[in-house]
Amino acid sequence: MAYSKLFYSGQFLTTTNQMLLNEYNFRELLLKGNSRSYTDFVADIVSKRHELVGELWEIYLAMEEPVSRRAAWIIDTASENKPGWVEPFLPLLIDKLPEFNHDGLKRHALRMIARLPFPANCEGELLNIAFEWLISITESVAVKMYCIQILYRLSATEPDILQELYDTIEFQIADGTPGFKSIGGKMMRQIDQDIMKRKMVK
Repeated sequence: MAYSKLFYSGQFLTTTNQMLLNEYNFRELLLKGNSRSYTDFVADIVSKRHELVGELWEIYLAMEEPVSRRAAWIIDTASENKPGWVEPFLPLLIDKLPEFNHDGLKRHALRMIARLPFPANCEGELLNIAFEWLISITESVAVKMYCIQILYRLSATEPDILQELYDTIEFQIADGTPGFKSIGGKMMRQIDQDIMKRKMVK
């Protein structure tokens, strides 16, 4: 798929960054460093030639280690201030979630989804995959944390899932890691408050 067609702006690279792209192809450039400062550096290059956002997404969704994970990190980090790097691709990203087999790819995807408006008609897919990963014994605490955040946001339009979310967290919390106990405990208290408020309104 030509992902660059979803995102294009006719801006130009600085001379220095253009020289870097001439010296390395874009994939090679992604693999030259893995620090936050280098991630910001590559994001700056992409911000000056926006059709490269589409190439970043193509690399990310190809699911090739480690370059796909590096692309995901750059998109995730940069989109904190540039949500437009993600919004056109969100439906496609949500559709691809079940195919992700690396924690880093899942973590970055969920982190982006959790902080942006949900695309229309994607709530059902998100609900299913978030509950699936939340109950899994193999997913990381970070993946579960973002699943909890997404499910809680979905409860705004699907209030019936609040109790199921509460029960799912409660079932795992006794044997969970300290990180999961902290995240899960806070969410359970929040759900308790929400349920109490709804009972008072009724």
